[in-house]
Amino acid sequence: MGDITIFEGEGHAAIAVWLAARMGGSGAITVPGGSTPFPIIAALIEQGGVDWPGWAVWPNDDRIVPEDHEASNTGKIRALLEPLGAKVVPLAEDAAPPHFALTWLGMGPDGHIASLFPNTDPQVEDPQAVRRLTPDPLPAHAPFDRITLTIPALLATDAILFTLGGAADKRAVFDAAARGENDLPVARLLGAARARGIPVTVFA
Repeated sequence: MGDITIFEGEGHAAIAVWLAARMGGSGAITVPGGSTPFPIIAALIEQGGVDWPGWAVWPNDDRIVPEDHEASNTGKIRALLEPLGAKVVPLAEDAAPPHFALTWLGMGPDGHIASLFPNTDPQVEDPQAVRRLTPDPLPAHAPFDRITLTIPALLATDAILFTLGGAADKRAVFDAAARGENDLPVARLLGAARARGIPVTVFA
């Protein structure tokens, strides 16, 4: 796929090694929520090599719940990384996201990224960096309104990483998006990343 590098069958440790190499200096990173990233972050912490006080960590998105709620991405990120000195930045509608050293994303089987679900019709040229929105349908495991970075905020980055968790259904959707065969949120982001020369790495 040219501008997309895909690694097959790698585990959490290999992804953590890749992340540590990318995070050799300091800056800002945005990370996904859900179940996929946290074992990888734990592996990254265990192996060491990241100067966490030099990093600001932004969630891609969050559920509109208190940080001590089990569904809060920010709360989970803060519990892992704030004790190590990282600055964890919760999303707010008036936030001004920085240029990220890395945008790390997951993806749903419906092609959503962050909380940019297909029904929200996310735009590459969205004038807002952060939006509050309601997925439709609401995921049964997390039936909450969301706050999310928009496509322009996610694209303000040196590089993009996707972790798909080994799911065959996600891989098929991703590959079709990368080929421009659908107009899902992930396809819109990938098309804009290609146009802007932003490298994309995928751990499938």
